[in-house]
Amino acid sequence: MGLNELWFILIAVLFAGFFFLEGFDFGVGMLMQWLGHNDTEKNMIIHSIEPFWGANEVWLLTAGGAMFAAFPGWYATMFSGYYSALFLVLAALIIRGVAIDFRGRVDKPGWHKTWNLLLGITSLLIPFLLAVALASLLVGVPINAEKEYVGNLFDLLSPPALFYGLDLVIFFIYHGAVFLTLKLQGELLERAYITAIRTGRLALVTAVIVGVVAALTTNVFTSPVSVALTLAGALALLLSYVCMRRRHSGLAFTLNGVSIIAIIAALFTALFPRVMVSSINESFSLTIYNISSSPYTLKVMTIVALTLIPVVLLYTAWAYYVFRSRITVSPEYLQQERIGYASETSV
Repeated sequence: MGLNELWFILIAVLFAGFFFLEGFDFGVGMLMQWLGHNDTEKNMIIHSIEPFWGANEVWLLTAGGAMFAAFPGWYATMFSGYYSALFLVLAALIIRGVAIDFRGRVDKPGWHKTWNLLLGITSLLIPFLLAVALASLLVGVPINAEKEYVGNLFDLLSPPALFYGLDLVIFFIYHGAVFLTLKLQGELLERAYITAIRTGRLALVTAVIVGVVAALTTNVFTSPVSVALTLAGALALLLSYVCMRRRHSGLAFTLNGVSIIAIIAALFTALFPRVMVSSINESFSLTIYNISSSPYTLKVMTIVALTLIPVVLLYTAWAYYVFRSRITVSPEYLQQERIGYASETSV
């Protein structure tokens, strides 16, 4: 395995890490409005992801940086051709971060409702657009012989890609509900269990439909490895749902993470050695060989990455260990809420 292949794998790992870790963040953001019946409950739900969401987003930024450094041709074509979609993703990421921080800064119902609504909308929009963008890599987009994207935003919004986006949204709602069963207590916990079971059932149905759509519109099932990974992802999702029904939340969450990682691995395996498929002519597709950086650049990057990645993984594991406890509400907060002065930071 050469450095080109190694960096293709590392970028796939970064995307898989992002969707696994940030996926439950998005799910929690979408679920907050329905699971939380008052400000106290909404605050508890959001506090479950506060120690993690910022660090989880770094995986996406790192994936983009790795694309730029290792495969500049891929970065140039994708980020110029997908400019409108990626601009919306960037704007949504900014608004979402601001919403998480600002929603508890002013003690006014209108203020809370506005930022809560924006948090829910952006938590849905980001995974939808990212799924559409990733799916279009495999479905195919108009790329000419000069490796330039010659389409527009609507060329990305093919029916299969839109359906993949919808499926990922449902998948993340389930992922977020399972995560909340690990973090909440009391009545909120019961609601999270019920939501996880219902959305898990829906995720299984849409996963089957996505498999059929993928078989008809892409070559994802032409590779034996990709087929095996897809089946492993489907089996992991099914087992996660079974564990959730039996209230084995930790195992259900782990298996759902395995499902996400397996599906992302299947997508990149089906792409290899391509990184973007041309719908104009297969020979115009971008590959890890015709758009990569120089061997020296890849070598230096490899040394840096293999040095820092273990540190990042250790820090991530430490953070999740430290904040592993369930969310509780202090008596002082409940007293403040009764007299109308409750602040989000009191939870």
